[in-house]
Amino acid sequence: MSWYDKLNEYFPVEEMKSKQHVEALLAERSDVYRIDQGPNHVLLYVEGTDFTFVDYLLVTAGARGQGLGRTLLDRLKAIGKPILLEVEPASYEDTDTVKRHRFYEREGFRRAESFTYRRRSLATGEENDLEILYWSPDPSTSDADVYDHMRAIYEHVHTWRDREFYGESYQPADEVLRFADAPADSSTESSTDAPADSSTD
Repeated sequence: MSWYDKLNEYFPVEEMKSKQHVEALLAERSDVYRIDQGPNHVLLYVEGTDFTFVDYLLVTAGARGQGLGRTLLDRLKAIGKPILLEVEPASYEDTDTVKRHRFYEREGFRRAESFTYRRRSLATGEENDLEILYWSPDPSTSDADVYDHMRAIYEHVHTWRDREFYGESYQPADEVLRFADAPADSSTESSTDAPADSSTD
C-alpha cells in the first residue's frame, strides 16, 4: 500500500488533499513541503521560515503505543520553531479523536482559542469545524501568531492551485479563519517560505 493510500484509508475524505495536489507540492515545493515515511508512519509537513506545520501524521494501528508518534514530533520540535496542526474536535462518539487530543496534550500542544477554523470540503460540499493545536519553544507565542501562520498555510498550501486540482476554488481565507481582533479586510501574511502560486484565479 502506498503512503497516499495509507493516508486516504485513515483520514476523513473532507480532510484529504488529492494525490495530484500532494505530489505536486512534494515535487515543486520540496524546499518547504516534505515527507518522512517508513513502514509504520507517514508524516507530511511544511517547514516555513518561522514555523512548522504538520499536514498529515499517521502511525499505523499496529505501531501505536510504541512511542513512534512522540519520536516524530520530537524531530520536529528539534527544529526549534512553533509547530501547528489541525485536528477534528474531540468527540466521545469517535474515540480516535479523544485519543488524538490526549496524545497532543501530553506532547505539550495547546488549542488556539481566539479564532475559529471552518472549511468547506470540495469533495463533500460540507462545512467542517477543525481545531488548531500548537506547540512552541517560545512561551510568548500567541494565538495571533498562530492565526497569521494558518492564513499562510491556507493560502499557500491548502488552496494552492486549487482550480487546477479540484476544478473550483476554495473559500477565501477570511471566510475560513475568523479571528476576533482581525480587521475584516485583513491581508496579514506570515514571513514564510510556504508554497506560493504566482498565478491568480
